[in-house]
Amino acid sequence: MTTNRITVVLSQTRSKNPGKRRLEEEIATALLLEPGIEFAVTPNVYDLSPGDTGLLYLSSVKSHLVLLSWQYPRAAHWLLDRNGISGKQGVTHLKSLGEEDDEEAPDEIEEEHRGIGPAETLDRYIFCLDLRAYDDAGVYVDEIKRIAKEATVKLVPLTGLLTNSNQGASKPELLQHLSESEKKGAGPIVLGESSVNRWYPVIDYSRCTNCLECIDFCLFGVYGIDHRDRILVESQDNCKRGCPACSRVCPENAIIFPEHKTPAIAGAPGEGPGGLKIDLSKLFGAPSAIELAAMERDVELVKDGRAAVGLSVGIPLRQAGKAPAEKDDLDKLMDELDSLEL
Repeated sequence: MTTNRITVVLSQTRSKNPGKRRLEEEIATALLLEPGIEFAVTPNVYDLSPGDTGLLYLSSVKSHLVLLSWQYPRAAHWLLDRNGISGKQGVTHLKSLGEEDDEEAPDEIEEEHRGIGPAETLDRYIFCLDLRAYDDAGVYVDEIKRIAKEATVKLVPLTGLLTNSNQGASKPELLQHLSESEKKGAGPIVLGESSVNRWYPVIDYSRCTNCLECIDFCLFGVYGIDHRDRILVESQDNCKRGCPACSRVCPENAIIFPEHKTPAIAGAPGEGPGGLKIDLSKLFGAPSAIELAAMERDVELVKDGRAAVGLSVGIPLRQAGKAPAEKDDLDKLMDELDSLEL
């Protein structure tokens, strides 16, 4: 049996801002009246731990999924992937925070995927919508209706969806929670309680080339290697709150901190903090991305009672062993600026 059906999950804001809360409530009220849409509310997905009801529910969904969150869509997509919730990236008609209205339409843009890619991907689409981009709940509701109209999926019973990837939580516990929520009949499925604000990196595997520079640079045991020799965030709670240093040294901008204030680090489109060919730090005397990363790491090492290491540990010679490439116009411009000793 097939039907036009999707699942929509709203990842709540950490903020107590009444405007943000009102937007969430208006979206929830509208979606509860929409046929063919299963709607659920979870605390901020970034803050959930393995085994939390919200992640168990998300893992159980095998239909097309829409995630409404207060994060850049790229960050939200790879945050789900980190928790074993996979799917192809769905194209939406909505902009994200910071995107201009006159930019190319989403269906005209095809991102170059140069990374190693996710380990596994379900044959469904995940649409990530940025709640920071619009104040009007109707914009999001209309886009979800459009997605629902185009999405045709096979219905799979909930009892057959939980897998071993749910980190040991029992199937009966989740089913009991959902049945109790549905019995209330007064609103959406609400999954979990507010938890502590967490801080850890998320890897964008469409960009990650498995160069392992992050594991060499990080001295706090955050990263590890899986059984396929792929980099992964192994001990996320070892990460130092507020420190984005590993993101700065990643040559492909594949490391995202979804709650960082700098868009390039938080998952905004583009090449990231080290992506500009013209390094403005050279012009104005500011530290480079790698120098800043080393300083940030040293601060955390000293807080732990360890010695600062500066640039002496985990800073690769990125051009070592590589044949020199032909310089383009921007490279030549930089050479000229260097010769002027500005």
